Amino acid sequence: MDISNQTRITVLCLAMLLVCGLALTALAQGSQSSQKIKILIVYHSRGGHTAEMAKAVAEGARKNPQAEISVKPVAEVKCAELLATDALVVGSPVYWSNMAGEVKTFFDRFSTECGVLPPTFQMRDKIGAAFVTGGETSSGKEIALMTIVAAMLGNRMIVISEGQALGAAATTGEGKAPVTEKELDEARRLGERVAQITATLKRGKKN
Repeated sequence: MDISNQTRITVLCLAMLLVCGLALTALAQGSQSSQKIKILIVYHSRGGHTAEMAKAVAEGARKNPQAEISVKPVAEVKCAELLATDALVVGSPVYWSNMAGEVKTFFDRFSTECGVLPPTFQMRDKIGAAFVTGGETSSGKEIALMTIVAAMLGNRMIVISEGQALGAAATTGEGKAPVTEKELDEARRLGERVAQITATLKRGKKN
C-alpha cells in the first residue's frame, strides 16, 4: 500500500470518528432536553416580602439548566399547570400561626376545581416544598410551614426542605423590615435543592 492510499484511509477513519462523535453529542443533547423539569412556585403576598422570597426560590432553581420555572400568585394558578408540574413550591405569610387564607383556598381548589381526589391523587410523587414570612422570630412560622407541608403530604407528594428544618423562612417585623440576604439565600438554597431532587427523581422514573 502506497503512502497516498494510507493517507486516504487515515483521513477516512478520522472523518468517521468525527461523525460518530457529533452524532453521540447530538443524542446526548436531545436526551438532556427531554429531561426538562417543570417547577411551579406559587405564593400569596400583600407587602411584597413573600413575593421576594418566591423570586429567590426561583433564582436557586434556575441554577439547574433542566429547570423550567413558573412563578405566580396562588390566585392565578390554572389546574392544567398545577397537574403538569413536576414540583410545587408554596409560599405564604403567617396569619395567626397559620398559612394565609388565600393559600388554604389554593389547596382547597385541588379537589373543588382540579379534580385531585382519592384514590388517584394526581399530585402523587410530585416534589413539594414550602417557605413563609412572619412578623416575629416566634410568630408561628414553623406551624405555618407544617400546615403547608401537611397539605402536600395529604396529597401524597414527596416533601423536601432546605434553609431551615421545614423550609425557608424570613422575619419581617411589622412588615417594614426588609428580607435579609441570609433569608434570601435560604430561599435560593431551597429552590436549588427542589430542582436537584426533582431532576434526580424524574431521571430515575425514566430509567
